[in-house]
Amino acid sequence: MGLKSKTKTMPLTVFSDEYYMKQAYQEAQAALEAEEIPIGAVVVCNNKVIARAHNQTETLNDVTAHAEMLAITAAANALGAKYLDECTLYVTLEPCPMCAGALCHAHIGKIIWAADDPKNGFSRFGNMLHPKTKIDTGIMHDECLSLLTEFFKKRR
Repeated sequence: MGLKSKTKTMPLTVFSDEYYMKQAYQEAQAALEAEEIPIGAVVVCNNKVIARAHNQTETLNDVTAHAEMLAITAAANALGAKYLDECTLYVTLEPCPMCAGALCHAHIGKIIWAADDPKNGFSRFGNMLHPKTKIDTGIMHDECLSLLTEFFKKRR
């Protein structure tokens, strides 16, 4: 009997990228409920979520209150350190240049985002991250993109 594909038959387990992206997705849903752009983020260190956040630019009347920025601050506070080199950020949309700059300065170890942002994502400007930061993309792409697409359809 052959092995089955992990992505099709394996159950969602704790410590998997899918598990943590689902946590970020739940944050995006919280943003949606608060009538914010539905983007969510979690920071994981040693297989533990140490920070979670969603966009709050409208709630806080602050253009810098992106999910990633709030998650970086919460993670640094949780660790009592400014560098997040042992951490992974899971975020539902590719970070913007502002967030990428903050992630660079935080020395984030890895970033995993669900959906690319061809209009406002940092990668269209070249690599803005710390040289040691690893990247992965596409986990829960369809679900996260759908949440954003539906939000903007209703707004227009």
